[in-house]
Amino acid sequence: MTLIDFSSDAFIAAFFLYCLAFTFYGVAVMGKRFRKRDPEVHLAKWGKIAFYTAVLGLIGHLTYFITRWIWAGHVPVSNMYEFMTFLSMSIMVAFIVLYMLYKKSLLGLFALPLTILIMAYAAVFPQEVQPLIPSLQSYWLGIHVTMASLGDAFFAVGFIAGLMHLLRTVNFSSAERSDRKEQRWLEFCMFLIVVMIGFMVSVYSFRAAGYEASFSQVQWNEKLQQDQTVQVEYDMPPIVSPYNSETIAFDSFLGMSKPLFQAPSWMEGINAARKLNTVLWSILSGLVLYALIRVLLRKPIARFIQPALNRLDPDDLDEISYRAIAIGFPIFTLGGLIFAMIWAEIAWGRFWGWDPKEVWALITWLFYSIYLHLRLSRGWQGKNSSWLSVLGFIVVMFTLVGVNLIIAGLHSYAGTE
Repeated sequence: MTLIDFSSDAFIAAFFLYCLAFTFYGVAVMGKRFRKRDPEVHLAKWGKIAFYTAVLGLIGHLTYFITRWIWAGHVPVSNMYEFMTFLSMSIMVAFIVLYMLYKKSLLGLFALPLTILIMAYAAVFPQEVQPLIPSLQSYWLGIHVTMASLGDAFFAVGFIAGLMHLLRTVNFSSAERSDRKEQRWLEFCMFLIVVMIGFMVSVYSFRAAGYEASFSQVQWNEKLQQDQTVQVEYDMPPIVSPYNSETIAFDSFLGMSKPLFQAPSWMEGINAARKLNTVLWSILSGLVLYALIRVLLRKPIARFIQPALNRLDPDDLDEISYRAIAIGFPIFTLGGLIFAMIWAEIAWGRFWGWDPKEVWALITWLFYSIYLHLRLSRGWQGKNSSWLSVLGFIVVMFTLVGVNLIIAGLHSYAGTE
């Protein structure tokens, strides 16, 4: 067995340990309903088992990271697969730090699913160790990316605590207009999570089925100053085909023997239509999965979850969310902005270039600056603060994932679908 094989096995072991820890947290929360005697003791016991299992998973995750680093010869954060696996590991580090401070086991009930989802999402991308392109061959790679990711991880824990606070405090029994508005927005947040799950289910399903489709596309080559025919490969049924393309191969799916429409002319890039196809499948899969969940639960997802959180103190959740963001903000400021600009000057000869990823990193920083200002100067606490922590993490995820799927830029080497 080679070192890289051992690294992959450690990653898989970490994934299943996290899944097991999440199961234990579920037993801790749901199992107490069936224990008439000492439910708090039951919760504490299973909560500790779940936490120690999660720590074992983190050890496996660290083993993956270190061994892949040794094998590759550079910090493994240079493509989308490596970055997302590092982000998931960072979320677990942030969770453990906050757990040691506040001893709230139920944070794991939300931190672990987020970690598991990001790990599963990472596996969508190519997993081979790739040589660094020239602009990445710098020790600033490790400094910039790891610190920015760690800052994002604390934002993620802030989001988790904020979401739990909303699930705990939103009044689902009220018919007042303001309460119903909160109910709808909270359920929309749950829908977005389901969309991410649905996307991964569809990707792995089509990949397991060996689905393939390909198109030939005529594109203008700037270097050669002439048209060039390229081949675009799909591993999901093409709802949308590339602009100015012809079908080479198309596996029929649910009676669909050709794309429903062609991408518009302004989406002529080689990956533009495929990225749009990915977004469309994410939404469709999410809608189907969300409908199935609603049928099974017979109530909104947020309302179904709320009873499990009744024992938690909303003020504690609000404090944890704020502390996580307060810790993550200076880390992100250093890694995501200051060190990023230093590296940009070294790699590209300028501190700032308005690249889409740079712009959205700045938007993320400004958003959390406003969050801290409102929290500290205007006294925004409770629901107001929690809504901001949830919205902030949506901005973070768009910066990390959405920009890669929708917008092309200098940071596109980080990986695409």
